[in-house]
Amino acid sequence: MYFMKNSILSLFLLLTALSADCQSDKLFTAPIGLQTYTFRNSFPHGIEATMDTIQALGVKELEGNAPNGMSVEDFRKLADERGMTIPATGAGYEEIVKDPMEVVRKAKILGAKYVMVAWIPHQPPFKLEDAKKAVKDFNSVGKVLKENGITFCYHNHGYEFIPYGSGTLFDYIAEHTDPDYVSFEMDILWTIFPGADPVQLLNKYGSRFKLMHLKDLKKGVKGDFTGGTSTLNDVALGTGQADIPAILIAAEKAGIKHYFIEDESPVFIQQVPETIRYLHSLKK
Repeated sequence: MYFMKNSILSLFLLLTALSADCQSDKLFTAPIGLQTYTFRNSFPHGIEATMDTIQALGVKELEGNAPNGMSVEDFRKLADERGMTIPATGAGYEEIVKDPMEVVRKAKILGAKYVMVAWIPHQPPFKLEDAKKAVKDFNSVGKVLKENGITFCYHNHGYEFIPYGSGTLFDYIAEHTDPDYVSFEMDILWTIFPGADPVQLLNKYGSRFKLMHLKDLKKGVKGDFTGGTSTLNDVALGTGQADIPAILIAAEKAGIKHYFIEDESPVFIQQVPETIRYLHSLKK
């Protein structure tokens, strides 16, 4: 009996060690995060049911805002009940410039430490004047947010990579915003679409990038500087143009804090599980 007990214990310890080794071989070890915009067409048909679906996918972190018709307090409660946190939320450009303290208030209720803005209002094409105004506004609101324990992040959307000087207008924004007040969220699709290199960008700006949207662009799609493309071009990770393993390695080196899957396609309910399986399958 003693031998059997010790043999079982030894087997258990061996299996545990093997499991730990498998975990240590994984390339992606961060909690699975999701941008709630992915389920934008589901929430109107049932907020709690949609949150149940998100939970069932194994999602642990959310980036988003309370769905229409729900208070931030109630949205936070739904997330808490399902063991999900909301480390990041979003705000419109005009909204955050007009009343940054109201944005801070909502973020704190959600428990968010990051607030991102995903669009700079402009008449295409994006111009130096647009970038200069964004720099001024981002430094201003970023200072207010930092003083209240929140980090401001600008989410790139493609049009900022128009060439300017020896670089791009994104470089202009990065170089003229105060690193103490302004950080960035990289959207992989909207980095590749205008022809930029996510790995090169992560290596160049390092810790300025705090958040990431895990999002892939359909193979064969030729991009531009419009900041817009068909949602049909949003595909599951690993099936598109992005070199996801190389990007994740660079993201870890840069110190990305949170990763959020965002899938805008009409077949997101099939693609999100495929993306999650792909992330779990990656090895170092």
